[in-house]
Amino acid sequence: MMNFKKSFFTTTAITLTAATLLTGCGSSTGTSGTDADVTNLTWYVIGAPQKDTALVQEKINEYTAEKIGVTVDIKSVDFGDYNQKLQVVSSSGEPYDLAFTAAWANDYLVNARKGSFLAIDEYLATPEGQELYEAIDERFWEGAKVGDETYGVPTQKEISSAPMWVFTKEYVDKYNIPYEEIHTLEDLEPWLQKIKDNEPGVTPLYVSRDFSTPSSFDQLLEPLGVALNSEGELQVENLYETPEKIKALETMRDWYKKGLINSDGATAGDDKTIKRFVTKGDGQPYADVIWSKDLGYEVVTSEIMQPVITNASTTGSLTAISSTSKHPEEAFKFLVLLNTDEYLRNLVNYGIEGTHYEKVNDTQISLLPDQKNYSMPYFALGNMFITYTLENEPTTKWDEFIEFNDSGITSPALGFKFDPTPVQTEVAAFRNVLDEFGAPLNTGTVETADYLQKLNEKLKASGIDKVKEEMQRQLDEWVAENK
Repeated sequence: MMNFKKSFFTTTAITLTAATLLTGCGSSTGTSGTDADVTNLTWYVIGAPQKDTALVQEKINEYTAEKIGVTVDIKSVDFGDYNQKLQVVSSSGEPYDLAFTAAWANDYLVNARKGSFLAIDEYLATPEGQELYEAIDERFWEGAKVGDETYGVPTQKEISSAPMWVFTKEYVDKYNIPYEEIHTLEDLEPWLQKIKDNEPGVTPLYVSRDFSTPSSFDQLLEPLGVALNSEGELQVENLYETPEKIKALETMRDWYKKGLINSDGATAGDDKTIKRFVTKGDGQPYADVIWSKDLGYEVVTSEIMQPVITNASTTGSLTAISSTSKHPEEAFKFLVLLNTDEYLRNLVNYGIEGTHYEKVNDTQISLLPDQKNYSMPYFALGNMFITYTLENEPTTKWDEFIEFNDSGITSPALGFKFDPTPVQTEVAAFRNVLDEFGAPLNTGTVETADYLQKLNEKLKASGIDKVKEEMQRQLDEWVAENK
């Protein structure tokens, strides 16, 4: 069907109308309030389904049908269920068009290597593709490379990983807690006990099944990676054998037994209704403003460690086109518009003006009460730098993000992409082991020594040493090539 360079994107601006697009190679699959049929795309988005998604989607489709002859069917899947859902979709061969992917969800590298996502470099070579490319920091595009090809459109956002403690301001103020001085687990403990002793019904540290203890480690393929402070020769290690991780897990177990952590942490989702003193989040400048809005109460934050740029952080949020898509050209057209068109991006982000928000000025908005019915994960929806800022954020917010992106510590292995093909059987086996033991250990739910021993024994039985050896070989080659 396609020679992309001779397809829709090479037509003139005048012919890029909904009516003319219908004469191209895209098939007609539905309508969206227009007389003409348009191509409807299935788009999987991470995050809890929202009450007003259908309302906003209708508005989105009115706009995109007219602009590019495309509509979308947004399928939101909650954070805790997203990996499993997309694995089922992928393994079943179910046709879909677009999906959120990242190093930590719907694994970008793994899915790109096994052919689940479509390479988009030919599309990026078009004038419209170049417009998209130039809208996003080049370091994100470098992170999106798998071999010599690109399999997803990165979200223009923070490029550094900045783990933070997220404190409920009510308790910070009530007990005069010096939150800005709290960074390590050791710093945190006396204040957890303070809340435990004085605030019945409040969870001192709220964790979910996705919680992981802070670590100065670049995981190249969980749980294997290199220390961020590595000097000289880079050595691949198993995170669960490092002294830093073992100590942190022992601390979590101690806190669990003291009642400083919610008892259902190993199975819990991110329940925003739970009253908590502190939780952990991956943040960026003014993340507290967004989190306060999402939670419905004010929070303040402190950095756990200096921001770092890792392989995972450069692939922290992308949207990929499925290799099963019957409409790849239309899917790419939608991604171009989503990441370059201010009106569409803000509509997807905040919902409908006058319903979910109102403008304060040309670039800032005030959220309305009904915004609670459309609270989407901003970081997962495309170029954040063309979104409005909130009225309680500075107008210089996105300039400060650029400064933040230039200030992170760079992983010594940044740019290295492990190819698991030679050891894919072993990788699949030890991923099952991590699924079994990871959440109970990281949330302190089980005895550290016993379960850590069982974890590492099962990892070895599944072939992790073979994977480690292969990763070290590839890493050494990469280092030699990049000296």
